[in-house]
Amino acid sequence: MKKFLLDLTVTSFEQLNDRYFLIKLFSDVPMPEVAPGQFVEVRVDHSPATYLRRPISIHFVDYDKNELWLLIAKVGEGTKTLSYLKEGDKLNCLFPLGKGFNMEDVKGKNILLVGGGVGVAPMLYYGKLIKKQGGYPTFLLGYRTKADIMQMVAFAQYGEICITTEDGTAGEKGFVTQHSILNKVKFDRIATCGPKPMMMAIAQYAKQTQIPCEASLENLMACGLGACLCCVEKTIDGNLCVCKEGPVFNIDRLQWYF
Repeated sequence: MKKFLLDLTVTSFEQLNDRYFLIKLFSDVPMPEVAPGQFVEVRVDHSPATYLRRPISIHFVDYDKNELWLLIAKVGEGTKTLSYLKEGDKLNCLFPLGKGFNMEDVKGKNILLVGGGVGVAPMLYYGKLIKKQGGYPTFLLGYRTKADIMQMVAFAQYGEICITTEDGTAGEKGFVTQHSILNKVKFDRIATCGPKPMMMAIAQYAKQTQIPCEASLENLMACGLGACLCCVEKTIDGNLCVCKEGPVFNIDRLQWYF
């Protein structure tokens, strides 16, 4: 898939809560085809301590408006600098990068999309494409507390939403693997993205129930092209670069031990 290096224009900046913000970016050229689960490498200007680009999951693509959406958590100097962007600013992006979620044979299928924290980001676009092709996405989203919940109106356009919070302030109390939906619905496939312990727990559930499952890994990806070897993950095929061979992997390929 061809990669683009573009200066995108910020058309909207929305602070969703204390930690997360949403940036919508406009392209002067037609937006390239993007697969759900792919990511961008953004250049962080005006941050002397940020030497490398930052990998950000693609949250959504609006082809009608020629916009790319990025859902970002402030976790370090680079993302904090990005939180100062305003409408009209330029953001240099290299994309689309990596391999995304499986879009084959989704028609008529019940597909569970499990996200935790900023790992909810790729699930919105994936859910849209599943619904567009006649599938039935269910979003199972995990947060620490009610204040972290975001984008509910956007997710609700494409499927049922199930929420867990660790403190019980919204949805069901506990972790995503404890949500009652797992005992009520027989899913045909599962996709997950978020903290590794959460993904491993979902992968274990998928193994036990014999449901095909994919996981989008969040290893540190410095270059996004498979050159720097920062993001290597052990797989049944050897050590592979997550940025190039992933970030989405079928869990059967991962050397995760349950």
